[in-house]
Amino acid sequence: MRIRLEGINRAALVLLLPLLAGLSARAAAGSGPQQDMAAVNLVRAAANNEAAANNSTVKHMFRARKRTPQGSQTRLYVETQQATAGLTIAYNDKPLEPEQLRNEENRLAQLAANPEQLNRKHAQEAENAQRSLCIMKALPDAFFFEYDGEVTGADGVGGDGRKLVRLKFHPNPAFQPPSHVEQVLVGMQGVLLIDPVAKRIAQIDGSLFREVAFGWGILGHLDKGGHFLVNQRDVGSDSWEISRMSLAFTGKILLFKSLAIKSDETFGDFRRVPNDTTFAQGVELLKAEEIKLAQNSSEEITARGQSH
Repeated sequence: MRIRLEGINRAALVLLLPLLAGLSARAAAGSGPQQDMAAVNLVRAAANNEAAANNSTVKHMFRARKRTPQGSQTRLYVETQQATAGLTIAYNDKPLEPEQLRNEENRLAQLAANPEQLNRKHAQEAENAQRSLCIMKALPDAFFFEYDGEVTGADGVGGDGRKLVRLKFHPNPAFQPPSHVEQVLVGMQGVLLIDPVAKRIAQIDGSLFREVAFGWGILGHLDKGGHFLVNQRDVGSDSWEISRMSLAFTGKILLFKSLAIKSDETFGDFRRVPNDTTFAQGVELLKAEEIKLAQNSSEEITARGQSH
């Protein structure tokens, strides 16, 4: 599971990265006294697969629609060797004006032509991935899991019709976070769904049952009651990708600046692109896809008009 990072407020990202980047691996934490070895082995195998997915060379192009209290934004993304490229194509489901689209394309062209900026973007994404691995290493000690039945995958959760194992998770009270990165884990609880055949995470639905501090209370905190939902599905070629991510958090940064995050983002239309796609090539793919979508939209409007 690879968390999509573009479009998230930078300050919010600093606080939520340990939470979001590690969500998919939380299955590793399954050694409570109420569990049998089958459950422990399942969650550990799924966690290992999620960790391996962070290093996958498989690349995709996909579409994302993010809703916030301010409105919606639709973007196209493509994963490349250097970094993930993103192009906004609509606000509130209304296509961009020509000038807005040119600005988006110019931004990407400047980034592709600036090796220093592109290297910084690549380094930031690599750093985020490394933080994810730190979270994963802590998870076996951070949580206990409890078997809670089975459900059937549907609507972007796992694979349609597949059996999914449902597990409740809650913190291990003996867990001592080795750093502030892992500190967020002590205040989470919720439900996890695992595909027992593919051994992949299909859903994490969790909440904060207590206030969670960052940086030992110096950097800030997230309030009790915060909620997150992450769905993941099989997109083919042994690849699983996030299909939905919903966040609702409040808190404070530096103990005085209020933090409020509320968004619901869906991801779809995943298609493979060559594994060696460069950032510049990815930009061209995005531009071509935007043109195709605009043409299709125009044809649909014309067809509807003729039918009336």
